[in-house]
Amino acid sequence: MANVSVYNMEGKEVGKIELNDAVFGVEINEHLVHKAVVAQLANKRQGTQKARTRSEVSGGGRKPWRQKGTGHARQGSIRAPQWKGGGVVFAPTPRDYSQKMNKKEKRAALLSALSSRVADNKIFVVEDLKMDEIKTKKFAEVLNNLKVDKALVVLEEGNTNVMLSARNIPGVKTAGANTINVYDIMKYNTLVLSKDVVAKIEEVYA
Repeated sequence: MANVSVYNMEGKEVGKIELNDAVFGVEINEHLVHKAVVAQLANKRQGTQKARTRSEVSGGGRKPWRQKGTGHARQGSIRAPQWKGGGVVFAPTPRDYSQKMNKKEKRAALLSALSSRVADNKIFVVEDLKMDEIKTKKFAEVLNNLKVDKALVVLEEGNTNVMLSARNIPGVKTAGANTINVYDIMKYNTLVLSKDVVAKIEEVYA
């Protein structure tokens, strides 16, 4: 099992914690991690784009001039794609971009992402990540003490003060232990967890 340092909010090491290999020490499956990220980004797409084809643009019911004898190129409609105001040739239409992954794949991808952060020494466990008031400056100092800039901070449920204190810090995102996802773990350089959150994640995924 991997041993990582536990820090207090002043950035001082106060102990060690043993991480469960079933969650934080699995073999990293890069293919599933990539598949999960692609699926999550695809599922965010609305797919509501729409443009009109020549059959949907109004007007153009008759030929603009006769077929022969005018000196112009022959034209069938003023709503053909080459005309101003004409239809679009291969117009985009509403579609569903969503991709599906089965539960085992999702779980394996998430565990791979967590394990990759441990393998890269990009995980910080904080003994007690709590604040008495909502203060962005104070939480920024905590991250500075840990020497962390771009981070995903995973909080236990109901830790509102820390969540609201972190929301205006550039490059920092907060998430609950039950809402972490592969995309966020891979997007942010560092994972910051409290000891309670580590226990919660191990309880859910071990």
